[in-house]
Amino acid sequence: MSETQDLTLDEIRALLAPILPRHAAFDGWRPQAVAMAAQEKGVDADVAQLAFTDGAIGMIDAWFASIDARMMDALPPDRLATLSIRKKIIGLVEARLALLAPDREALRRALAVLAQPAHVVRAGKLGWRAADIMWRAAGDTATDFNHYSKRMPLSAIYGSTLLVFVNDDSEGHADSRAFLARRVEDVMRFEKTKAKFRNAGGGEHLSLSRFIGGLRYPAI
Repeated sequence: MSETQDLTLDEIRALLAPILPRHAAFDGWRPQAVAMAAQEKGVDADVAQLAFTDGAIGMIDAWFASIDARMMDALPPDRLATLSIRKKIIGLVEARLALLAPDREALRRALAVLAQPAHVVRAGKLGWRAADIMWRAAGDTATDFNHYSKRMPLSAIYGSTLLVFVNDDSEGHADSRAFLARRVEDVMRFEKTKAKFRNAGGGEHLSLSRFIGGLRYPAI
């Protein structure tokens, strides 16, 4: 414990985040999971609880933040640079799924927490953060309307893919990957159509919200 006693609360949060799901799978996203993770890492249990005073949503947030970082390690910039935009986005989402795969039960429990009315806003922010990180990793630097029109669909795609993924028993999660590929292709077609309308002066008539609504609950 001497090696961890000088850590800040933020550092403790980051240290415990990757292993929280293995305990949350059994104990749920509750203080018991923090206590077990703290014991595993030699962190004082009472101090560890102080790193997660925001409860289950904070634990899930920290876990997802660790997925963000590990995703970038799995697909470094030099590797992404060789891929097309479509392959970059698919590769980044698939990297996230691979990192989440060992903890699907914890993910299922996390999605149930995020679906609660009290957490809808925070859930939306987490989805947006994931989409923003993926687009930035893919090289997107847009600051105009395109910044939002790219991240909103990807956030919806990622969220709907997770819902498929948690119940996907196909070999190598092939069904989830196929679902993801179809949804990304939908977005790529939308971007091409949007560009055509913009060039023709009719882009303002496209309904992004209607398109995203179709992505959230598509037929599988």
